[in-house]
Amino acid sequence: FRFCNYCKDFNGMQCRTRMKQCWKFNLLLYNRSCTTDHFYFSDRVTGKQGHLYCYSALSCRPCEEGVFQVFHDLVRETYCCNHDNRCNDGSCLPEKSKIFGLEG
Repeated sequence: FRFCNYCKDFNGMQCRTRMKQCWKFNLLLYNRSCTTDHFYFSDRVTGKQGHLYCYSALSCRPCEEGVFQVFHDLVRETYCCNHDNRCNDGSCLPEKSKIFGLEG
């Protein structure tokens, strides 16, 4: 079994709701990973190019790594990890690593 963290609203440091866990079978070469989704909104106030970090979601859903345009002003960046149980702890957020000196 592969155990992963599950949180619908992770602010980059902690879960705003109760942190849970989910699991999946760790047998096949695919669908063994834990998923971290980072959501970014475009900065409509200043009109600058780029996106601002809003929140993350941790889950056991099948993972497809990459950046996806969800809506015209919302981007989802997905990370997959399968090296350890509960490896989706939100530490792969580059902005948090730079600000707080954590490894990302």
